[in-house]
Amino acid sequence: MVAPGINYLLKASVRFGIPSAATYCLLDIIQRRQFLPFNLPGWALISIAVAARPMIAIASRYYAKWANKRAAEASGAVIPPYLPDSTFSIISELGENLRDGYPTDVLKRFNDQYGNVVNFDLMNTSFLLTNEPEHIKAILATQFESFVKGPLFISQMDSMFGEGVFNSDGEMWKFHRAMTRPFFTRERISDFEIYDRNWNISLKLAKDRLAEGYSIDMQDLIARFTLDSASEFLFGKNVESLSAGLPYHQEVAKKNSREFFDHPSNQFVKAFSDALLLIAKRLTMGEEWALAEFTGDRIIPLRKTVEDFVEPMMKAALEKREQDILLGKDPSEKEESNLLSHLVNHTQDPKILKDEVINLLVAGRDTTMSLLAFSVYMLSEHPDIEKRLREEIYEKVGPSEAPKYENMREMRYMKAFINDHPTQGTVHLRCTHSIYMTFIVMRFGRKSIAPVVLPATGPGEKPIYVPKDVICIYTTLNMQRRTDLWGPDALTFDPDRFLDERLQKYLVSNPYIFCPFNAGPRICLGQQFAYNEASYYLIRLLQNFTEFTLDSTSNLPPPAHWRNGEGLKATEKIFPAAHLTLFIKGGLWVRMKEIKYENSGM
Repeated sequence: MVAPGINYLLKASVRFGIPSAATYCLLDIIQRRQFLPFNLPGWALISIAVAARPMIAIASRYYAKWANKRAAEASGAVIPPYLPDSTFSIISELGENLRDGYPTDVLKRFNDQYGNVVNFDLMNTSFLLTNEPEHIKAILATQFESFVKGPLFISQMDSMFGEGVFNSDGEMWKFHRAMTRPFFTRERISDFEIYDRNWNISLKLAKDRLAEGYSIDMQDLIARFTLDSASEFLFGKNVESLSAGLPYHQEVAKKNSREFFDHPSNQFVKAFSDALLLIAKRLTMGEEWALAEFTGDRIIPLRKTVEDFVEPMMKAALEKREQDILLGKDPSEKEESNLLSHLVNHTQDPKILKDEVINLLVAGRDTTMSLLAFSVYMLSEHPDIEKRLREEIYEKVGPSEAPKYENMREMRYMKAFINDHPTQGTVHLRCTHSIYMTFIVMRFGRKSIAPVVLPATGPGEKPIYVPKDVICIYTTLNMQRRTDLWGPDALTFDPDRFLDERLQKYLVSNPYIFCPFNAGPRICLGQQFAYNEASYYLIRLLQNFTEFTLDSTSNLPPPAHWRNGEGLKATEKIFPAAHLTLFIKGGLWVRMKEIKYENSGM
């Protein structure tokens, strides 16, 4: 396999070489036939030939902008302003923000300075950045057929996600979608036995660690719960990451055993997380990401570790299917106990299966882990909300009973709590779009495959013209914190906004200001699954623990320069960061008190 950087140079050499060679030959013919009154020296011929491609590129860009402006005028539309920043300064700023910046801060700056819709270029790739809900509606739904993920995005994700459902277009995406959809029925996503088994294990781990007198990395504990639950739902096999135990914080790191570090699930999680971070870096660099991995694709060995983890389960499912066929059983007629057994009845291609399994693991593990980790962060910051949630739990479920689907349907405040959160770095749904995350720096890019006219941004404004081959980025995280869309208290954490008159005033009248599960044909199939899992975990957590407090000595503090930032950025007590999903750098170290039912007073 050719290394990304070498492959990039080979393609670039063709792009540059053909115009340069053609220019040199043309000049040579002109000189030989004496069409000019003078002869150019050899060095001049070579210099002009080498400069041909850049000159063509510059001329083409100016011509394209002129042609696009005329096309926009003919459509009664306008071209949004272009950022004055250079390609290199944009890439540098995005990369720096990825390392220690507040998630999407850079894109927010672009919109704050130049408007809610702006254009910019990264080398040979054109982007349009918008946080207008009507544009998101057009991209996702009303003009869905005019947009695709596109070859750039797919190439950046390919070495990890292959041709899975999140990284494919056209017929391949339709195949994955059709193959997966039938499994997400209410009966299957309401089977809470999986959650209950894994919750009981995580509960014991939490109680034991608290009894030792140490705080708990709730992000790690929740990640193990979601991984074990996801693997059991998806593959019918629990990978038992909870059996590795919990990490100790750095002050007592020597208590972490070798068995903990060597546990297969820990190796899988590290490889998975490292790969997501590398993808996030690629996404900030446009087509030139390949130059940063010049001698080799750095994700391939990480993907191999992930494959080693999931391949035995995939092989077992394929072998079970073959056994059923040998026994005369029709695979299409037998009850499918998990998603993988469902998938192998639709395809036996190992690559397609591995790609799909890895894609679904992101949705099944990382997104809900982020949602729940930041939920616990909010519980530590808002004891009044914790109290109100517990009151609803005791009323609808009881102090110790396991929740059922019918209970959750009645828990309006719990759902409102999950839906709302204004902090830019956190993962409640209103301002973080966690459940159907694609990428946090450039969220949900879609490439136009034909010229498109997007709706006007306001009364008296003209529509927005988008040429062919432009990657349109919509930043829901920033959009969902806009005071003009959500009211003057948009940055206030207040679940009641989903219950009182503000719901009708803002959301019902403009539903695309809130789309945490995507929308249109690519809307998330697992949205109710995610709500169920998150609600189940929070109910059980609040039935058993109270008085959540951050361990200030163990949590990694945010960078000092954040204190000079605007809004909630200056008040963060943890270090939110992002790869394909949001997470907390260094973990979320929390102390909490166990509830004794007989003394709870409730």
